[in-house]
Amino acid sequence: MSELLEFADAQAMNRALADAIVERLAAGVTRNGQASLVVSGGTTPADLFDVLAACDAPWKDVWVTLSDERWVDPASDRSNEHLVRTHLLKGKAATARFVPLKTASAHANEAEAETGAAVAAMPRPFDVLLLGLGNDGHTASLIPGAEGLAGALDQSDPALTRSVHPPASTGMGERLTLTLRALLESRWIALLIRGAEKLETYNKVSGGGDVLMAPVRGVLRQSRVPVTAYWSP
Repeated sequence: MSELLEFADAQAMNRALADAIVERLAAGVTRNGQASLVVSGGTTPADLFDVLAACDAPWKDVWVTLSDERWVDPASDRSNEHLVRTHLLKGKAATARFVPLKTASAHANEAEAETGAAVAAMPRPFDVLLLGLGNDGHTASLIPGAEGLAGALDQSDPALTRSVHPPASTGMGERLTLTLRALLESRWIALLIRGAEKLETYNKVSGGGDVLMAPVRGVLRQSRVPVTAYWSP
């Protein structure tokens, strides 16, 4: 189950969420000498990243990676790595240690072992996992109908990353995602959502239903890791 926090506008939401993230990263560094932050891509978190980059946090002791990645050149505007490097890994956060998911491999399935090992080397459980929500019920690249989805959702599989191929009709393209098992190896999960349509989707998927039809349910319908949803218009 998750807690929903509603804000009057995106600015207030991003400020509150940034403060919560920094607090948990600082606690992680105090506890273990290092901390880990997993962030989502897409367009919604860009403003939050700008806020975070200006925050006082023990960034030099923080590891950062992505919940998923499109299999495109990191210089592409479609790349989640490009988003993170442009909006988060700057200013005060420039000293954070970044673990990319995109490799030189031609296809995402060829990079599972390499990226899985890189993620395994990070401090875990992750101190903070930031996820988004698609109107189709996807989170990270756990996308309904994708080839490889069932494997990525299988928590008995020790893999931390898996390749997925969304239906061609979605235009989403080949991707690499952290598995549900990896995502749930977190101390705290924040779900960032904006707009009335996303709120409607959140309310719909928070109840019962098939995880394969709305994979975010795998995150919302577990009791091991606390989940806080942050919403603004």
